[in-house]
Amino acid sequence: MKTVKEKINIAELKQMAENRFGNFVKAVIDIEQKIMVVDAELHADEEALLIENGSRQENLWGINIYPELNKDEVIEFNSMINLKPRQNNRTRGVEDCKIREKILAITARLIEK
Repeated sequence: MKTVKEKINIAELKQMAENRFGNFVKAVIDIEQKIMVVDAELHADEEALLIENGSRQENLWGINIYPELNKDEVIEFNSMINLKPRQNNRTRGVEDCKIREKILAITARLIEK
């Protein structure tokens, strides 16, 4: 697992994808701290690492990054950690468009193409 606070190169994400799942990398975004953890078998592992380092669970959202796809298709909002009934998120996706926009802004800043 790798914590990304500044930037990560798309080539590094491609290598991580090839080494683990083939075409994507799991990531968890902290929308408050504007950081992410990438490259784990489970989103829950990345979530646990962020919580150990001071993140709050309500700010953590799981995504999949497909580094080989076009810009609009790179991010997939799909993770079990996104099931947050208390926050009115009842699916594996991210239902709140403001949260999705934050995630997209953070990943755009952190992923160097």
